[in-house]
Amino acid sequence: MALLPPFYLDAVVAIGVGDDPAKRSWIGTGFIFGNYLPRISTAETKHHRLWLITNKHVVEDTRSIYVKLNSAADPHSKDYKVPLFAINGKPMWIGHPTKEIDIAAIWLNASYLKQEQRKYSFIQSDRHVMPSGEMRTNGITEGDRVFVLGYPMGLVNATRQYVICRSGALARVRDMLEGRAKDFLVDATVFPGNSGGPVIICPSALAIEGTKTITKANLIGIVKSYVSYSDLAVSNQTRKPRISYEENSGLATAETADSIIETVDLAEKRLKNRIAQAKHKAKKMANSPMVGTTTTQPPIPTPPAALPPPTVDPISPPSAPNPARHKSG
Repeated sequence: MALLPPFYLDAVVAIGVGDDPAKRSWIGTGFIFGNYLPRISTAETKHHRLWLITNKHVVEDTRSIYVKLNSAADPHSKDYKVPLFAINGKPMWIGHPTKEIDIAAIWLNASYLKQEQRKYSFIQSDRHVMPSGEMRTNGITEGDRVFVLGYPMGLVNATRQYVICRSGALARVRDMLEGRAKDFLVDATVFPGNSGGPVIICPSALAIEGTKTITKANLIGIVKSYVSYSDLAVSNQTRKPRISYEENSGLATAETADSIIETVDLAEKRLKNRIAQAKHKAKKMANSPMVGTTTTQPPIPTPPAALPPPTVDPISPPSAPNPARHKSG
């Protein structure tokens, strides 16, 4: 009996940097998050907009990233370049408004992923997420088991990506559930490369008397970093410290599902504003007296949107996107 539904594995992607495939470095993890769109959904068909979720520190110091996605048609994967800045210099990723909360969201073109026959799943905001309020209702507490998914230490297969799953437990969560902290601690050893990976609560049919069983695996957070400690090497002769070592404590800090939702909500608003601005600009140009008149010079072409070069596969939006939506039954 599986405790982790397989679709979670297909929702997690490796994030790399470097235009030369032979020298590409896999620096982090991300996962595909489907934000439910109730206004256009029906009882039969649900619509979600797809976002790549990762950490701010994974994307903030680079102009572009690469995302590895498996093929649904053959046993190979492909690296897709995702530009992080538009031609006007503005970032194409949205970070959580609170500086200390380390979450970033990037819009993904679902139609293009389908066209490319990519094998992927996504974590649905309306079905697979457990915010802090639901964690309190379900009695989630220290000791409850979790799964941490990601690509530690650049362990990415060159031909096809296979996410690494580590198990752990909630180490400290009550301070977050009581509103005294914005993040929580997980007793799971993570390494560079795990940043941006999802933290999934593990279902369990066993519970002590007076507590609830956890009936479903749900997203409860995102890996931020490991908690380190310093150890000193002291000289036997002088008794003075000579070298300081930073060690991994085995504890990891995780941002909450609430903060993920807040980041995506902000990204949705920004995206809608960009679409509205693009429509207003197009309408204004259509009503211009210069449009449609006969002149001796051809009309000035509209500058291209912030698309990558033709040799690059775009999976992030242009400057003024017409966002594709993903249907799920």
